[in-house]
Amino acid sequence: MKKLFVLVLVAAACSPSKKENQEQTETSMAASLNDAQKSEGWKLLFDGQTLNGWKIFKDRKNNTWEAKDGTLHCKPINEQVKGDGDERSDIMTTDEFENFEFAFDWKISPKGNSGVMFRVTEEFEQPYYSGPEYQVIDDGGYSPKPTDKQLTGANYDMHVAAEKNIKPVGEWNSSKIVVNGNHVEHWLNGQKTVEYELNSDDWKSRKGNSKWKDAKGYGMSKKGHIDLQDHGSEVWYKNIMIKTL
Repeated sequence: MKKLFVLVLVAAACSPSKKENQEQTETSMAASLNDAQKSEGWKLLFDGQTLNGWKIFKDRKNNTWEAKDGTLHCKPINEQVKGDGDERSDIMTTDEFENFEFAFDWKISPKGNSGVMFRVTEEFEQPYYSGPEYQVIDDGGYSPKPTDKQLTGANYDMHVAAEKNIKPVGEWNSSKIVVNGNHVEHWLNGQKTVEYELNSDDWKSRKGNSKWKDAKGYGMSKKGHIDLQDHGSEVWYKNIMIKTL
């Protein structure tokens, strides 16, 4: 019995404390860059643990966004998640960016809808009145059925995404948006899905036949925030980073 008691004491002494376990968990949730990414000039925009560096569009109430399990998580709007007025609130970077490569991993819930906008300003009532959108959606499950210009990887309601290699709903995808002057590229899992020129004749023609035909500021800003859309659906983002050009 005495020997058993000693073994229990030794095991207890060797076992990590609750505080140590919490510290290890928090460390594992922290985002980081590898040496190659650092040398290439990449910068983390989400630390994996807090909302530092992010704000809600127009300082509206945050009903949905949280840092959870190393992800920037948007809770779905339902009977447990409600707020005053418009319950949906986009989250965006506190910093503004002009020319850049923006990389992020994401996964969407069944029937979910979200998106990533760039060069967003706060001069209009909604972020999509200024910022073009990289669409993130459950292509096959969302209702009403999206048009081809509203599927994942598209420039929302403007440009159809090329044939793409997309992971099933609930699995992680890797995306990238490249913006340099007026030139924009959308990438999904290593494949380019869309390429376009802001303010070109083609752009103006497409805009005139889209939802943005009366939005004078759409795509016009040369610099702005990067915005993650709260569309009332559950969505997760991680490994969010940027490299200025």
